[in-house]
Amino acid sequence: MKSQSLNSLSIIAIAVLLGATVAGCNGSPPAEDQQTASAAAAAAAAAAAAGENHGEHTDAASDTGGDSHGHGDDDSHAEALRLTPQARQAAGLQIVTAGPALLVESLPLYGVIRPNAERLRSVTARFPGVVREVSVKVGDRVRQGQALARIESNESLQVYTTASPLAGVVTERFTNPGEQAETAPLFTVADLGTVWVELSLFPRDRARVQLGQDVRIEATEGGLSGDGKIVFVSPLGSGASQTIAARVLLDNAQGQWVPGLYVRAEVALGRTDVALAVPAVALQELDEGGLSVFVDEAQGLVPRPVKAGRNDGRHVEILAGIAAGARVVGEGSFVLKAEQGKGGAEHGH
Repeated sequence: MKSQSLNSLSIIAIAVLLGATVAGCNGSPPAEDQQTASAAAAAAAAAAAAGENHGEHTDAASDTGGDSHGHGDDDSHAEALRLTPQARQAAGLQIVTAGPALLVESLPLYGVIRPNAERLRSVTARFPGVVREVSVKVGDRVRQGQALARIESNESLQVYTTASPLAGVVTERFTNPGEQAETAPLFTVADLGTVWVELSLFPRDRARVQLGQDVRIEATEGGLSGDGKIVFVSPLGSGASQTIAARVLLDNAQGQWVPGLYVRAEVALGRTDVALAVPAVALQELDEGGLSVFVDEAQGLVPRPVKAGRNDGRHVEILAGIAAGARVVGEGSFVLKAEQGKGGAEHGH
């Protein structure tokens, strides 16, 4: 810096001397000569100032790179995105703290919701006869012991009541008033407080799925999810689909799981504790290549390159790039990637 300042003073002095020489040779300096000398001095001073500013900028960049809090030389290239609280809310940004996490190795499967067959009842007539009255229709919720129909016995001509054997929903009705009731079912009542999820296993995955394993169930639409356990793995396979059935028992006290609909499932195969992880949605691949996360720092939201390790689809292990406790953008990080991309395009033009 001192040598640059001396050089600047030297350039200015030479310019002034040149102006003085021109004046001395011509006696009294004409106005044009005075203007020429002044212009030369001003130009030299400007050039020197530009050189000093460039040197200061280089030194500042070097200082920043040298004091990078463990991020290396990337700070000199990372541009912080400054967003107001309103803009952050509009972008749906969620800030999470990087730290320890439990990674779960899982097996993705597909399946369908079925009624719990152990909570289904077929209702039949106790004695053959004529159906005189039907009190319920499909979809009606019934109590245990509630009357479903009245039947007149063929032999005694007495009218008796057929009641529901359990609390639940009438899912099927096979009779109407005036029809003959024999041994065939008149109604089906299902307790849908729990349901089954019938999963389809490929033979190569059979050995990996065991009774008691935790399973995460997700609806294909709507964002509904729930947790259950493997309660049955069929000893037989399906010749038509070449798959093996595995069954999950799922709580359905609120009636949110509708039998007949398809779902996704993830069977937990193993668990691993890691020292540092971030949500998978936090990772973005930026233009320069590699993975980065946006860290919420004093100067704004700064992209930091990271080295990723194991991944369970929800969390990703971080091996290098940020420290535990870093405030990282989870949901909404893609918006920041797009915003940074726009800024890069503008600089490119």
